[in-house]
Amino acid sequence: MSRAAGTLNRPPEAGERDRKAEHLRLAMDASMQVERNFFDDYRFEHCALPELALTDIDITAEFLGRPLNAPLLISCMTGGTEKAASINRRLAAAAEASRVAIGVGSQRKALEDPSQAASFQVRDVAPTVPLLANLGAVQLNYGFGLPECRAAVAMIGADALVLHLNPLQEALQPEGQCDFRDLYDQIGRLASELEVPIVVKEIGSGISAVVGRRLFAEGVRIVDTAGVGGTSWARIEAARAADPEIGELFADWGIPTPDSIRAVSAIDGLTVIGSGGVRSGLDVAKAVALGADLVGLAQPFLVAAEASRQQVESAIEKIVRELKITMFCAGCRTLEELRRVPIHRVQERGV
Repeated sequence: MSRAAGTLNRPPEAGERDRKAEHLRLAMDASMQVERNFFDDYRFEHCALPELALTDIDITAEFLGRPLNAPLLISCMTGGTEKAASINRRLAAAAEASRVAIGVGSQRKALEDPSQAASFQVRDVAPTVPLLANLGAVQLNYGFGLPECRAAVAMIGADALVLHLNPLQEALQPEGQCDFRDLYDQIGRLASELEVPIVVKEIGSGISAVVGRRLFAEGVRIVDTAGVGGTSWARIEAARAADPEIGELFADWGIPTPDSIRAVSAIDGLTVIGSGGVRSGLDVAKAVALGADLVGLAQPFLVAAEASRQQVESAIEKIVRELKITMFCAGCRTLEELRRVPIHRVQERGV
């Protein structure tokens, strides 16, 4: 697909800052969410006699060589505006206080305009937790390469680099970049040359077993499902383009998060971040039981961060409590035990 064919023939917005501000505003709009929670299709078998105390539950984890108090990631979201800078610092401070991982939004414009770098720089308030840098994989076809990837990592002192995949978003975005050719080879070269691990992440349409296996063959060892079930970037970009009809057509396009987690977790040696529509500690538990090593949330933390760092910490505490209660009632002391507990699909989706 050519770049021209992948846009909606609308004049570009005033600038990248306006686009990022629009993304923030729309991501917090409830109408931009996929209505269905696909984790509701799954149910744990209740254990009436768990033979443990609630205080015995251990949800500690490790990611990128750093210890975590819970298997949680504050997913990559934003940067590049004054408001985004404030949100990123609140999220990062809460991540440090709660000892969970965190990622930042796409740093492309900060590489092109260094004055925007500060909105992504949060290592000073999150010195000990895993921190993920972020660039669009498609940028590898628009002038970016190993030097820019290294610069994104160095800009924030990151432990890994997320390369996000977003063909649907780019196709609907007025200023979208739609040349996704030859990216497997380029990602593979980066995986062998970059000094930190690469995380390949979708942004709302999921990663299939086929794509996961091909990425693994290219040397990628961490993927983030970001499947269908949370924020609909089709709706967001269609709203920006004043074309809600196409937004509704593609609102739930892709692989539901539970299905994506199950598919890619079957690839031996691949670390799986399960994200996309995770809204509670019960959802986190289901994601882990389905095969996720770490679980990412974005929109719930974004809403909390608009208020305060304390609200983000409270949101994390709530999810942790719900996760522990789920494990207690499923008879699981550790996350490893949770990965072995029976989880049943109780509702088949129509085709």
